[in-house]
Amino acid sequence: MSDTRSLPVPDGLEGDRLDSAIARMFGLSRTRAAELIGDGGVLLDGAEAGKSDRVQAGSWLEVTLPPPPTAPVPRAEAVPGMRIVHEDTDIIVVDKPVGVVAHPTVGWTGPSVLEGLLASGVQLATSGAAERQGIVHRLDANTTGLMVVAKSETAYSVLKRAFKERTVDKHYHTLVQGHPDPLRGTVDAPIDRHPAGDGRWAVVAGGRPSVTHYDTQEAFRAASLLEIKLETGRTHQIRVHMAALRHPCVGDHLYGADPTLAERLGVKRQWLHAVRLGFDHPTEHRPVEFSSPYPEDLEAAVAKLRED
Repeated sequence: MSDTRSLPVPDGLEGDRLDSAIARMFGLSRTRAAELIGDGGVLLDGAEAGKSDRVQAGSWLEVTLPPPPTAPVPRAEAVPGMRIVHEDTDIIVVDKPVGVVAHPTVGWTGPSVLEGLLASGVQLATSGAAERQGIVHRLDANTTGLMVVAKSETAYSVLKRAFKERTVDKHYHTLVQGHPDPLRGTVDAPIDRHPAGDGRWAVVAGGRPSVTHYDTQEAFRAASLLEIKLETGRTHQIRVHMAALRHPCVGDHLYGADPTLAERLGVKRQWLHAVRLGFDHPTEHRPVEFSSPYPEDLEAAVAKLRED
């Protein structure tokens, strides 16, 4: 059910673009605000206006907000290429292929780890929202590698706490453009949504604390292979921090990667792989560690660089 709001433009938004004002007033992204305006859902002083029109304090706004999206309902759906690395009564560790999200989300129509496990008959912890059952951490759809999922309620609780308290060892390998200077270092820079509101994230003053350690494993003419250890787990953290260093992940066009280099190496997504995952087993109270080899596309790109 739609929700229509009528209110004046606040003094603090005097001179702002209409899409920016709508975004700030209603907590929307600029992109979503522009869509509302384009669909005729916004009237300014009783008339339709363009997204780039400037607003004046006191002008009257009528905004018709769409109903909030409903949470997706998970369904059992096999995920080709998803490999089970380890399973016991409390946890299951999977090697996630490309093009797969951790759990169903609004707007995503592709496969998910959660639905793939349900299709395999795995019983997962039911704590939390139904569309995220058992999920204690996530990887981007086009980032491959290791994820642990909770099967028991105890495992869910213990693992959620471990990730929150940063006691989980999360190691990634990424191929970045150029050569970071220094070759080994730490990026300690807060991350939040990009001001453009276009789905990107960025280093933003006042964002959530984010810490990434990197160490060059191999240097090539055009790129460097890095090992990454995360202290925090923000959305797109490695991709954002590498772009902030001006060494974006190869193939990561969203964050400014060179498409020519990616094409030459045959990389069609960001070169980023969760290669090792270590933590204390939630019920057996012993350290466990799992590893994952590079997928074929990422391995082939490194092989080409070594031939240069």
